[in-house]
Amino acid sequence: MKIAIFHNFMDNIGGAEMVTLSLAEHLNADVYSCVANQENIKKMGFSVKVKTISPIPLKPPLRQQMAAHNFKKLKLKDKYDFYIIAGDWAITGAVHNKPNLWYVHAPKRELWDLYEYTREHLVPDGKHIKNFNRYVFDVWVRYNRWVDKKYIKHIEQLACNSKTVQARIKKYLKRDAVVIYPPTDTRKFAYKTTGDYWLSVNRTIKTKRIELQTGAFKQLPDEKLIIVATYEDAEHFLEYRKTITDTKPDNVTLVSHVSFDELTDLYANCKGFITTAKDEDFGLTAVEAMASGKPVIAPNEGGYSETIVHGKTGLLIDAISVEKIVDAIKEINRNPAAYKDACIKRAQLFDTRVFIEAIKKQIGYGA
Repeated sequence: MKIAIFHNFMDNIGGAEMVTLSLAEHLNADVYSCVANQENIKKMGFSVKVKTISPIPLKPPLRQQMAAHNFKKLKLKDKYDFYIIAGDWAITGAVHNKPNLWYVHAPKRELWDLYEYTREHLVPDGKHIKNFNRYVFDVWVRYNRWVDKKYIKHIEQLACNSKTVQARIKKYLKRDAVVIYPPTDTRKFAYKTTGDYWLSVNRTIKTKRIELQTGAFKQLPDEKLIIVATYEDAEHFLEYRKTITDTKPDNVTLVSHVSFDELTDLYANCKGFITTAKDEDFGLTAVEAMASGKPVIAPNEGGYSETIVHGKTGLLIDAISVEKIVDAIKEINRNPAAYKDACIKRAQLFDTRVFIEAIKKQIGYGA
């Protein structure tokens, strides 16, 4: 079976992009995207070559709108036997490319479940007053909600990365989806030692709430935190990154775009892992940490509540705050290594082998 995978952007390699690369590698599929950074892809341990379609602007929201427009125009006809749509703005690619499946990481969060949060955190751009920006945002949201409802009619099958996202799809798009948890190649992660630092891996965007992490470590000057913070060369990424850089304490180190080998080494030698993302769709990095035998501190929200076993593979925090993160760090500090075996065993449930087998069954690969 010859397969094509559609993904919006392949320049900033986060969890969703890792899923696309894993699919491409194991299904011998071609990846189509509006933009790609082959150097970043190679750093993450993949040799997948991405086929880029029409160029797009760098900054949102034109970046997203042009991505949707470009995929809508894409007509690959009989070149492939099956199409997997792995990016939210790429669902328009379903119009001319069938049979297809949309693997949903989340319905566009700024349009749906994070609409109020996103609207509240809009920042004046220096040229227009804040309320005007919010008015434009509301118009943009209404239009794109209509677009989503229109083009999802061209999607034939839906799979998603968690029960959390499954519920969102049903609520907002009125469709059913099967849950297939995303892959972690657990063979590539290992426990080496319980080191003297904590680790965090995030995209540098506000919904990751990285300021909660830096705030906690301000209160723990004897602890260390390394934040692997990937970002795009877009205004909202850069502004938030600057805020974190300017306000973090000296015991917090920020690094970006590390290689896969460097990342697995950071996991292998850290004391534990911290994530603070708001209602995370799944949370691939938490599974990577557990595959490395490291306990995870996370909000009791979204996908984390499906992957982390409270008290055994880490701690889930209700109504997360700086103070509660500090308390959780102190609790795990009593014996971080005690979580090792349970973490490694738990991560096996989300192994790449399990994911690929489920995807193959869903699309009739090899049938």
